[in-house]
Amino acid sequence: MIKTLYRWFDSDVGYSFRTSPVAIAAAVVAFLCVFCAAFAGWVAPHNPFDLSTLVLSDARLPPAWNVHGTAKYLLGTDDQGRDILSVLFYGARISLVVGVVSVILSMLVGVFLGLLAGFRGGWVDSLLMRLCDVMLSFPAILIALLIAGVGRALFPDAHESVAFGVLILSISLSGWVQYARTVRGSTLVERHKEYVQAARVTGVAPLRVMTRHVLPNVMGPVLVLATIQVATAIITEATLSFLGVGAPPTSPSLGTLIRVGNDYMFSGEWWIAVFPGVMLVVIALSVNLLGDWLRDALNPRLR
Repeated sequence: MIKTLYRWFDSDVGYSFRTSPVAIAAAVVAFLCVFCAAFAGWVAPHNPFDLSTLVLSDARLPPAWNVHGTAKYLLGTDDQGRDILSVLFYGARISLVVGVVSVILSMLVGVFLGLLAGFRGGWVDSLLMRLCDVMLSFPAILIALLIAGVGRALFPDAHESVAFGVLILSISLSGWVQYARTVRGSTLVERHKEYVQAARVTGVAPLRVMTRHVLPNVMGPVLVLATIQVATAIITEATLSFLGVGAPPTSPSLGTLIRVGNDYMFSGEWWIAVFPGVMLVVIALSVNLLGDWLRDALNPRLR
């Protein structure tokens, strides 16, 4: 493991990372956010979902540096008396899990369909690309909103796992098109190269040629796109939760926290909405900056 890490640091990508202060800062911020979200049970000073510890008289307390604040709640409390700092860690966990899982599903579907369309060509390529054109004619957030709304209407009393499954599915179905078109374009170039022609001449099965020879050579743009799409998926999840069709209220994500805090903005309790919004911006910005660096590092023409 250590040798692999050293080998990576000595590579061109590792050198690009070491010499980019923006990439290093973004990686540190993203790591801290992921660490706090993954180990929220240990890092968070309170458990915001333990009803026995909630005190309604502590509801809507300002941050600790305010005159009416208390050191017990560093960033204040929400309308239910939950510690904002602890809720941010738990909410970020939900947003990150939904964002990462939806991107993985979108990538699997998009890479498979794009590889199939680019390698087979003909009517398969035409059919899949027309399907992509239809999907691109609708805004991604509208598709996700439609699927999530229909899912919530069909399963109004569904368990939280079903609600999260509908949310992940809605984001995945609106995000696979970019992967399909990217992989299809790269596959059209790769399938005419000598190593693919040599594999065909030696009798290698088409499926093996696609998975063993073409696929590894088209994954560079896919990794860059997936990194950037994580931030997009997190923002989409926050938007759906803000509109009330995302994460269930019993497991609020950052979008749900912003929606709840929006009701108290004009009454002076700004911290309920501002701090979740800042957390969302920090996560999305750090992931986007990492995606921009990875794009430049994997593309020699941009160095």
